[in-house]
Amino acid sequence: MIDAAIGLLASQLNQHLRRCFVLTEDIVAVSNLQEPDGTPVHLASNKLVLFLNGLERETAAHRGQGGGSLSRLGSLVGSEPVFVNLLLMVAANFSGNSYPEALKFLSSAIAFFQSKSVFDHQNTPELDGRLERLLLNIENLSSSEMHSLWTIHGGRYMPSVLYRVRMVSLDGDGVLRREPYIQATDEKVGS
Repeated sequence: MIDAAIGLLASQLNQHLRRCFVLTEDIVAVSNLQEPDGTPVHLASNKLVLFLNGLERETAAHRGQGGGSLSRLGSLVGSEPVFVNLLLMVAANFSGNSYPEALKFLSSAIAFFQSKSVFDHQNTPELDGRLERLLLNIENLSSSEMHSLWTIHGGRYMPSVLYRVRMVSLDGDGVLRREPYIQATDEKVGS
């Protein structure tokens, strides 16, 4: 589900940038910035890179009692979904003389996500059926938070913006059982 959400955002952003700048190849990549051994990821070079910076549980999400849904035949009982927010980084990983390009593409990405901050099935038919919608908000970071964040990612700051992607729901995708409604009868007990 997380991969579907980030993949969709990358695909939508790629389509937008390809139209705006008449690009022949994708400029957005979903990738780490570094390999586990600390070497740069080649795929992420001279790209806008989308990567997961963290997850948090959405505590304000409205959830129904019991995790089931009602039907004419009774209640379907299964595990209650967990709602998570994705902390999604959009980083312009361009080197040397390409720095102005980094700023241009990052600016365009911010403008795109500002103009389309909600992705649902009406405005984005490609949205995975398991997702109801994605809502994007820019997260403000203090200088110390930004320093800590980039220290985690190798200590080398890149022009970037952090988004909170709200309300991704993860569930077990399964119904455990059906609990029938109790129906009253006309018979009198003890007659």
